[in-house]
Amino acid sequence: MVRAIGIDPGTKSFDVCGIEDGKVFYEEVLHTNELASSPEIIIDVIEDTMPVDLITGPSGYGVETTYLKDLDYNTLEDWYLTYILLLKREDLKAALARDEPGIMVYFAMVQMALEMKNKGWPVCYIPGVINLTTVPGWRKLNKLDMGTVDKLCCGVLGIQDQAKEMHISYTDTSFILVEMGYGYNSVLAVKEGKIVDGLGGTTNGMGFLSAGSVDFELVQLVGGWEKLDIFSGGAASILKTDSIEALIEDELARNGLMEGIEKGVASMLTSTEPKEILLSGRLTRIPDIKEDLHTRLEKFAPVRKLRSLPGAMEVKEAAQGYAMVAEGLAGGEFSDLIDSVKIKDAKGTALDYLYHPKGKSIAKGLKGQTPFSP
Repeated sequence: MVRAIGIDPGTKSFDVCGIEDGKVFYEEVLHTNELASSPEIIIDVIEDTMPVDLITGPSGYGVETTYLKDLDYNTLEDWYLTYILLLKREDLKAALARDEPGIMVYFAMVQMALEMKNKGWPVCYIPGVINLTTVPGWRKLNKLDMGTVDKLCCGVLGIQDQAKEMHISYTDTSFILVEMGYGYNSVLAVKEGKIVDGLGGTTNGMGFLSAGSVDFELVQLVGGWEKLDIFSGGAASILKTDSIEALIEDELARNGLMEGIEKGVASMLTSTEPKEILLSGRLTRIPDIKEDLHTRLEKFAPVRKLRSLPGAMEVKEAAQGYAMVAEGLAGGEFSDLIDSVKIKDAKGTALDYLYHPKGKSIAKGLKGQTPFSP
């Protein structure tokens, strides 16, 4: 019997999910702002679940499956900043000096990695969509985010859910997943049990916090961008409030956000023929938004909410998927699913597919300062 833990680092909450024998045995939801100032809280939470066979740590943009035991403690902080968070050390220091809450969360994730290394816990970091060999190379060109690790984990849960619901094998599943979190929206395409395409939160349409894909002309005009700029320009900036409820009444923000989802789903039809469209994420729990999604998306395929694992009452879908990956990698009930999705075959980092001269130069510099392999 395998016991595994998944940690999903969300913009609004960090969700810790424990799986044993295919069922959720542990759930804890921690407010992200609280963790930003007290990262030791989540260490105490995980301590309560011990012993476990494997933990999937917060994996950000994703890397090929990498075990914490194989990483050098002395270079772990730089490795984590470079490959998991795509964040330069100088940007972290500057934001910390300003006490920026968004960057404080990244700082908490780094501290968590160091403490888990100190404790010798069995931890691994896992792929994002761009790392999967099942995604053709031409879809990765000049991309960093085709769906971060939490989005991939929702896709894993989706494959399990559709297979169970339709009484089919993993390799017979095909769907489009719409994931709407507090910060970003993403859309994934699954074909014959494989994740084959995706639009991440910064390449898809506008999210609640994030502006989503940005006109390159605007990038050039602004010139100096910071990591925190990723978390602004979306519906909340239009509404001038971080209240999701305000979105329901504002035509401009709501249509901008929802039409972005609609266009994202339509674009995924070039990569799969979906049996259905699955909905996940914090925003899809809001009845008005859920109803709007059904109205807009049913012309493509039947639409339904992604179902949770047995025993899951509180944690988000992404946390369940994180835990499923850990359990499968450790040889548990979901091992066939993880083999089918080719998690173990994932390669490299999110920095590997840049061909724009400036992007390629930055990636080369980061890799030169902090090699991926110890």
